Amino acid sequence: MPEKSNITTINYLKTEKLRRAVTERKAIFNLYCENDKGEKFIVELQRAEQDYFKERSIYYSTFAIQEQAKKGKWDYNWQGVYTIAIMDFSFTQSLHKNVKTQVVLYDEENRMVFSDKLKYIYLEMEKFNKSIEELENHYEKWLFILKNLHLLDEIPNELQEKAFQKVFNVAEIAKYNPKDRQNYENSLKYYRDMKNFLDLQYKIGQKEKGIEIARNMILDNFDINVIAKITGLSIEQIEELRKEL
Repeated sequence: MPEKSNITTINYLKTEKLRRAVTERKAIFNLYCENDKGEKFIVELQRAEQDYFKERSIYYSTFAIQEQAKKGKWDYNWQGVYTIAIMDFSFTQSLHKNVKTQVVLYDEENRMVFSDKLKYIYLEMEKFNKSIEELENHYEKWLFILKNLHLLDEIPNELQEKAFQKVFNVAEIAKYNPKDRQNYENSLKYYRDMKNFLDLQYKIGQKEKGIEIARNMILDNFDINVIAKITGLSIEQIEELRKEL
């Protein structure tokens, strides 16, 4: 993505966009995200060639626009929608050798971008044939991973980065047989349950410590606002402690 579209925070949204009426179609995205600006990111993975795939991707992007409509008075100022399509085929009429096709709304008469709020990025993976030694930047490393992950038994030296290591770890889990995967899920559940328990115990301990400090400060006639600021207790909680004393 361009520098101005750098993502700092991302939330994964429900992937199914329901129709508004029984007679309307619905869209199911492979991945649907939103950054901290409210911009939407639709990621579509398409293995088999499909007629009218471009038209389909444009149609799906309208769901992400329409859902931003606000009830009542609205000025139509919707946030950007980006569609990224990763394809195992090439467009029939795509004669250029570029892996990436980037599309925006364009003003033909004045030869300038009409709006950059709607953008489509198509990656034709069959056109990417670089070896790992030929990779020139981070973007090409991602293309290499997307195309060759299923062929790699270990992480190459050229891809020893945290993000790529995470990809490989996820891929390893995906290859587990049902029994191993269940064991993994069970161990993950145990870890999460134990962490939640310990976090709760810590919070309880912190609260008890704050109550004890508050009691001593009340006895020493500290201002109630000072007590609240130091202990993190509410004014109401401190008043209750004062009544007990």
